[in-house]
Parts: sequence; C-alpha cells; structure tokens
Amino acid sequence: MRLADIVIPETPAARAALEVATEYCSPALLNHSVRAYLWAAAYGAMNGIAFDAELLYVSAMLHDIGLVQEFDSHTVPFEEAGGHVAWVFGAGAGWPVARRRRAAEVIVRHMWDEVDVEADPEGHLLELSTGLDISGRRPEAFPAELRAEVLGRHPRLGIGEEFTACIKDQAARKPDSLAAGFVRNGVAGRIAANPLDR
Repeated sequence: MRLADIVIPETPAARAALEVATEYCSPALLNHSVRAYLWAAAYGAMNGIAFDAELLYVSAMLHDIGLVQEFDSHTVPFEEAGGHVAWVFGAGAGWPVARRRRAAEVIVRHMWDEVDVEADPEGHLLELSTGLDISGRRPEAFPAELRAEVLGRHPRLGIGEEFTACIKDQAARKPDSLAAGFVRNGVAGRIAANPLDR
C-alpha cells in the first residue's frame, strides 16, 4: 500500500468538506484531519473493509471541527458539536437525513474506545485512524513506507501539543465528557509518546 493507492473521493461534498476544514482548522489540525482519512482508507483497503469513501472523507475533515473557536460548544462535548456541524453540512450538500445522521454518528463515535466494524465501518475506521494519529495506537498496522509518505506529504506540525491543549481545555470545561475521561486516564502521556513524532 502506497499513498498513491489511496482513493480520495472527488465529489462536491468532499471538496466542500476540505474547504471548510481548511478555512477553520489550524494547519496542524487540518493535516491531522487529512491524515485521519488517509490512515482510515488505507487500513480499510488493506484489510478488506468496505466503506463509503465520501462519507468517511467528510467525517474525517469535520471530526474535530468542534474544537475550533467558531464551533466550540459550551454545552456539549466537542465530538457531539462536530456531529451537529456535519448534519448541517450534509443538509447543505443535499444529503438525505439518514446520510446526515450517519456523518454525525461517525464523528461522535471516533471518540469511543471501540466501534464495531460490522455495524459502522466508517466509524470503526475513523476511531482507529484518529487513535493512531493522536496517541500512536497500532502503528505496526501500517507499512513503514506508507507512514513515511503520509507524514512527509502532510507533516504533523506540532499536533500533539496542540491537541493536548485542546483536550485539556475541553476536559476542564466539560468534566463529564469523554475528553475529560481521556485526560484522567493519561492521554497526554500517550500523545507525547506517539511514535509518529519520532
């Protein structure tokens, strides 16, 4: 598996999702979102997991949009805020309600410890890919050459430090959120030790 083998959906919704992420995310968070899709799509292809590329791509581009100032909610966890943004985005893209709901589910579930691949392949892939990119889970599941290509094309730009600050802020303001649980369980240490940063 090489970077050139990963299919990027060329649909109006996919292009618009990248445009939204580019406008609102920091450079580090944007590259993280792009890598989240690339890791997810590569893993799916390598492991025979059928997935909806457009749905996965849009969800990856918007999965952390709830962390940015313009969409940060004071009432719900950032992944739920991101899910709401995705629902609205899907409405603007002309997606049926069921597809909008799916995008929101995929984004919310990326924070789960595990997502059943049979019930939600896109959620499973995004949970797995973000776990790799943020806290360094299972890098051995990806060929070293692919890891080098992806990181060379879309560098990390200090995402570890930036994301740690974001997640700590979310935890402080939303103590019942999954983010707060992650902080209590030592996510900052796992982020700092991510082998992708070496």
